[in-house]
Amino acid sequence: MNRSDIIYDLAVLLGCEALRNEPLNRHTSFKIGGNADVYIKVGTLSKLSAILKECRESDVDYLILGNGSNVLASDDGFRGVVIRLDGDFRRISLADDNTIYCGAGASLASLCKFALKCGLTGLEFGWGIPGSVGGAVFMNAGAYGGEMKDVVYSVSHISPDGALGRIERDDLELGYRTSVYRGNGCIITGVTLKMQKGDPGEIRAKMDDFLGRRSDKQPLDYPSAGSVFKRPEGAFAGALIEQCGLKGKCHGDAQVSEKHAGFIINKGRATAHDVKSLIREVQTEVAEKTGYTLECELIIL
Repeated sequence: MNRSDIIYDLAVLLGCEALRNEPLNRHTSFKIGGNADVYIKVGTLSKLSAILKECRESDVDYLILGNGSNVLASDDGFRGVVIRLDGDFRRISLADDNTIYCGAGASLASLCKFALKCGLTGLEFGWGIPGSVGGAVFMNAGAYGGEMKDVVYSVSHISPDGALGRIERDDLELGYRTSVYRGNGCIITGVTLKMQKGDPGEIRAKMDDFLGRRSDKQPLDYPSAGSVFKRPEGAFAGALIEQCGLKGKCHGDAQVSEKHAGFIINKGRATAHDVKSLIREVQTEVAEKTGYTLECELIIL
């Protein structure tokens, strides 16, 4: 028996939705990626703990995948278990007048809508960002002058050895597209956010404005993983790429977007190899012609 089959059997026994040889292109916004040995939707903390424990004891690699909106999955897939947080991990509740608790598996869009319903302001920047709340905290997602660090109060997690824990705001190390979770190996399970009361009409108008700007400037009609590169100090990645004449540049079906050069899009049948080759070419050209080094924001699995 394959070691991943042990995890599959346990997931089924626990009542989780589990699939063998599941194509990751079904679970990433790039629509790219080979098969994962096992793909599991886990709905409770106790089931997640049990599956992670078995993964450790069976020496099976695992990966937590949110909405798959900032990742590039390998053409070879993933040899191990891919876990999607579902059920309880997608619940959002109001703890008090200005405090929201949100499961890590909830979409950032659903959290933004909940905050609007409660008349709480501070998350408008996230409207239209396609990731999960856990992923948004992991990378301190931000746009239009706002970031997750502006509203996150504390984060709950499971550590690599299975212990439950929580990190308070001051220790989260939230910076430009980074957090303490990029290096500590813990799995984010939930987030507590502190926000301010606001006028629902003004909140809605700001959300609509930000979404309109995204629609005007970003290639939302093609699969992509959002901005590919971090913003270099003193410049903008998209402007540098355009300056180098790379708009529309292709490797296979991977293309530097003609609408926004900071995006790489999948025109149909792009592979991870196509995307990585295009990334390398863009980085080389920009470095040679401008002196700037472009660092990937995209997480390559």
